[in-house]
Amino acid sequence: MCPDNTAASHPEGERLQKVLAAAGVASRRASEQLILAGSVSVNGRTVRELGTRVHPDHDLIRVDGTPIQTDQTKVYYMLNKPVGVVSSMHDERGRPDLSAWADQSGVRVFNVGRLDEATRGLLILTNDGELAHRLAHPSFEVRKVYLARVRGHVSDREMHQLERGIDLPDGPVQADSARVIDSTASESLVEIRLHSGRNRIVRRMLAAIGHPVTDLLRKQFGPLHLGTLPASQMRALTNMELGALLALSLPEQRSTQKPRTQR
Repeated sequence: MCPDNTAASHPEGERLQKVLAAAGVASRRASEQLILAGSVSVNGRTVRELGTRVHPDHDLIRVDGTPIQTDQTKVYYMLNKPVGVVSSMHDERGRPDLSAWADQSGVRVFNVGRLDEATRGLLILTNDGELAHRLAHPSFEVRKVYLARVRGHVSDREMHQLERGIDLPDGPVQADSARVIDSTASESLVEIRLHSGRNRIVRRMLAAIGHPVTDLLRKQFGPLHLGTLPASQMRALTNMELGALLALSLPEQRSTQKPRTQR
């Protein structure tokens, strides 16, 4: 997937329409139509010639601007992690871990980032080490969306406080957005959007304003939405989801993913 400006014009390699079909973009005939329509680019250059040959291991191929994964050995899954499971493939303390879902994939996979044992929701499992490293790296700080049930009545003023930023022992942090979904005298349901990937950050932010979390769900990670995926279930990403995830992880996207963590 790394761009190589000479690969597309090299006489060797595979026919572009064959690569597109193998990647699940469309049938070979439909892939030819995409090429002729100017919808396909290789290493940043629009390709309209059906005889174009590419190197799937090196060339960056996009369809309508969305990158495609041409390495068919790579797998990408979305898991709705349940409460009580640690984000590890093997827990030395014998607690329930991710190994059962990893075994279902049939290949050696690992998780992108972590959710603490008491947090449920969206977690990515993949054998694409390069993508996993980039998405989990602090410099990317992918946007995540959480639903938190907390103790006490939460006011709009307190949500604005999180958006303005608060001080924690390990430094200032602020939510991209925070809103109350439902609130009673004894408990509230709030939605928090933020880029920070610091440990237990949502729990610590809400505790800092006097509202300890009683239940926490991550429902979105970058372009991926948990949707109706049941708890403890895992599914493969769709081609559209995968393309959006690959686009997010490309180095040129780093400048557009800067978080608002400083006040």
